[in-house]
Amino acid sequence: MRFLVTAGPTREPIDPIRYISNRSSGKMGYAIAEAALAAGHDVTLISGPVNLHPPRGAQFVQILTSDEMFETVHRHVHECDVLVMCAAVADYKPQTVSPTKIKKDNEHLALDLVPTRDILTSLPPKNRQFLVVGFAADTNDIEENAQKKLRAKNCDVIVANDVSSATSGMESDENEVTLFFRTGESEKISRAPKKIIARDLEKKLVKFARKMFDKKNVTITERN
Repeated sequence: MRFLVTAGPTREPIDPIRYISNRSSGKMGYAIAEAALAAGHDVTLISGPVNLHPPRGAQFVQILTSDEMFETVHRHVHECDVLVMCAAVADYKPQTVSPTKIKKDNEHLALDLVPTRDILTSLPPKNRQFLVVGFAADTNDIEENAQKKLRAKNCDVIVANDVSSATSGMESDENEVTLFFRTGESEKISRAPKKIIARDLEKKLVKFARKMFDKKNVTITERN
């Protein structure tokens, strides 16, 4: 199969040296890309700025902003069988970007923020030839919020994880996740290193993708 994986944060500029971002390390997305490669799949990895080496064998595309992520996903998505949106794309960005450094003058600084373009909801809602896997990182009401996102974003699968703890999720080497499928099923993957979580995820996503594609009579791409 052909995997398209997104990973890491985005950076939304305020001025030439400042930006809005988040704590995403990219470790989960990179681990998924590596697991897919190890299983024999073709992988394109779209990554925000992280301190990780691209997996050998992946087609690697580096981006910075949410707009760049949006455009790059749309450029590659119709060439994949499984889209895994693991990146922590910023929800908001400054409405205007100062062309010069904003000087500190001991006054309050207010930023007008506008929503970024939503990649998942921008994908075609029907007759897709690829599986859409979203991620829901949250600090409370994990299952409820993941179920809402599954429906609102028209995903086939949502991978939910609790990021309220410093020992799991963002920046950590470990994770624990629950998969919610559009068929109403759910599966939990217990706490483990992200590389092990990724291998389990790859197997579950491929199994579900084959089932979905068989129902739609969609031909998947097998790697020689």
